[in-house]
Amino acid sequence: MNEAVFSQIAMLVFLTGLIVWMGFIVWDLAKKSQAGKFGTIALFTVLGAGVVGFLVKTVLVEIMQI
Repeated sequence: MNEAVFSQIAMLVFLTGLIVWMGFIVWDLAKKSQAGKFGTIALFTVLGAGVVGFLVKTVLVEIMQI
C-alpha cells in the first residue's frame, strides 16, 4: 500500500467519522436545548445540506477528473 492509497482510505474513514460525530453533536444540542421536533429537523436539515454539498462537490470532481 502506497501513501496515496493510505491517504485516500484514511480520509474516507476519518471524514465519515467526523460526519457521524457532527450528527451526534447536533442531536445532543437539540436534546439539551429542548428544540422540539421542528427545531431538531431544522438543525439536521442545515447539517445535511452541508454534507450533501460536500458529497456533490466530491462526485463532480471525480466525474470531471479535475
